Amino acid sequence: MAGTLFRSMLSTTLSAYKTNSTHIRTIHSSTAFYAARKGTRAKARAKKVKVEITKVGFIPHNQRGANKAAAKIHTPKHVDDSLKLISKDDVFPMKYYQWVVYSAEDAVRAHQETHHATMYNEPSAFVYARVEMNMEAAKKNRFVDPFVRLALLPHHFPRDEERTILAFCKAPEQVKQASEAGATTVGGTDLIKKIQEGAIKVAEYDFVIAHPNILTELVPIRGLMKRKFPNVRAGTVDTNLVDMVRKFAAGVQYRVTRDEYQQNFGSCDVPIGRLNMDVKQVAENIAALLKDIQSGRPKRDGLFITKCLISSPPSTEKLKIDPFVHVDRTLAQEVRYDSDDEDDAVAVAQ
Repeated sequence: MAGTLFRSMLSTTLSAYKTNSTHIRTIHSSTAFYAARKGTRAKARAKKVKVEITKVGFIPHNQRGANKAAAKIHTPKHVDDSLKLISKDDVFPMKYYQWVVYSAEDAVRAHQETHHATMYNEPSAFVYARVEMNMEAAKKNRFVDPFVRLALLPHHFPRDEERTILAFCKAPEQVKQASEAGATTVGGTDLIKKIQEGAIKVAEYDFVIAHPNILTELVPIRGLMKRKFPNVRAGTVDTNLVDMVRKFAAGVQYRVTRDEYQQNFGSCDVPIGRLNMDVKQVAENIAALLKDIQSGRPKRDGLFITKCLISSPPSTEKLKIDPFVHVDRTLAQEVRYDSDDEDDAVAVAQ
């Protein structure tokens, strides 16, 4: 009797405990169960979202990783070696010492020695001048645009090119003088008609020059000339037609480019003679080139030309000369054009 009573009381107690524990668990865990169900629904919705895959076309092997290369840090190209040591020996690592500065004559003589028959055997090789510039304009955070110019050197030297010049003028005397000076085709209104009829194509000529008295008559064919249309700023319009023809026939055309990563660095490589010429003649050509480049400097303080190197392929040697022997460091009277727009200080030839 006592055992039966004890078992019934025990079963009643256990059933009451289970009921209470179930209610307690339900009350305190309902928030967690709801959050779990909510996370499950969010995952289900995320699975239904379509992932857009962008297809990349074929990239040539020489262009792969171009963006990574552009992101690399590039060392500044304007290097001032005045703080470096001066070597006391004839042979030294140029990376750690100041470059030897030659005169223009000595630099040409040094290249003549290396191009002797016992070495490179190129006695008539071209002499090139590499000129480096600071492309900062007059206003801050502005830079001089790349430009093309034509420099008339005092001493002509043979080059592997033939230039064609189309000249416009009215007077018969001017036509005769321009043709004798070296113009390929010279004429007036008759020449304009031939261009309109298509008998003469302007694109076949390297340069187009004109006398000021015929400019108004050239307006109907301006669309055919495009960028070759004569203008004063490019130096293709002048009253002295003979000198202009000689300049474009014997002058040296050079292009100043700006570095892609360093906007204030510009440079140009220009042929200024041959090694079989007289040393003084090549030096005078170098001086004329530097003066022509300096004439297009912006109106600001500081240096425009920063360095000049003389080279002569196939030799890889570059000899440094002092450009300020031939041009002034300061602005002085080097600016050719007086314009209100200081950003446009450089005359673009083409």
